[in-house]
Amino acid sequence: MNELPATAPAGVAAGRATSRDAALPARRRRLLGIAWPVALSLIAFVLLWQLVVFVSGFKSFVLPGPWTVLERLVSAWADGTMWPHFAQTLTEVLLGFALGASVALVIGVLLARSRLAERLLSPYLVAAQATPILALAPLIALWFGTGLLSKLVITTLIVFFPVTVATMVGIRSVDPRLLEMARSFRATGWQTITRIEIPAALPAILGGMRVGVTLAVIGAIVGEWAGGEKGLGVLINIARASLFDTPLMFAALATLALMGVSLYLVMIVIERRLVGER
Repeated sequence: MNELPATAPAGVAAGRATSRDAALPARRRRLLGIAWPVALSLIAFVLLWQLVVFVSGFKSFVLPGPWTVLERLVSAWADGTMWPHFAQTLTEVLLGFALGASVALVIGVLLARSRLAERLLSPYLVAAQATPILALAPLIALWFGTGLLSKLVITTLIVFFPVTVATMVGIRSVDPRLLEMARSFRATGWQTITRIEIPAALPAILGGMRVGVTLAVIGAIVGEWAGGEKGLGVLINIARASLFDTPLMFAALATLALMGVSLYLVMIVIERRLVGER
C-alpha cells in the first residue's frame, strides 16, 4: 500500500516522456515533408536559371549566373557592403509594419462596429489603396524628407489597407451567439472587443498581417527609391546606375527576397502559436 503513491507518479512521468518521444519523430517527418518539396523546387529554379544563362550566352553584367550571384552575395556580406543597407531596410520594415498594423487594427475594429464610420471612411480608404504608392512616394519624400520618417509613412500606408480589411471582415464574422453570451453576462463594449471579438477574429487578422508584412518590404524599397542614403533599395540603384555591378544588384534582390520570406514564416509561427494549425 505504501508503494502506490511512489510508483504512480513515476508511471505518469514515464507515459509523458514516451508521448513526447513519439511526438518528436512525427514532427520531424512533418518538417521533412515540408522541406523536401521546397528544396527540390529551389534546385529546379537554380538549374533553370543556369540553363537560361548558358543557352542565351548573356554576359554577367546582363544576366549573371547563380554561382556568380552567390559569390557576390557572400563577398558583399564579408566586406561589410550589405549589412548597413540591410539593417536600414529591416528597421524600416519592422517599424512601418508595427505602426501600420496597430493603426489598422484600431480602424478595422471601428469600421466593423460602426456602419456610420464605414460609410464615412471607406471611400477614402479605397481611394488611398487605389492610388499607386509609387506615385505618392515622391510627394511623401517632399513633405516628410528623405529620412526614416518618410519611409515609415510609406510602409504604414501600404500595410494599412489589407490589415484593416482583414480585421473588419474577421470581427463581422464572429459567431453571433458569442456576442449574445457577452451581452447576457453584461460585458462592457471594451470587454466584448478584447475578450470576444478580437480573439475570435484572430485568424483573419493574422492572415491580413501575413500579407501586410510582405507588403512592408515593398513599401520600404519604394520609400528608398524616392530618396534615401542607405537601404537595399538604395544599394540596388547604386549597383545598377553607378557601378554597373549587376551581380551585386541580384545579391541585394536575393537578400530582399530572403527577408520577405523570413518575415512571412515568422508570422506563420506566431499565428500557429496563437491560434494553432489550420
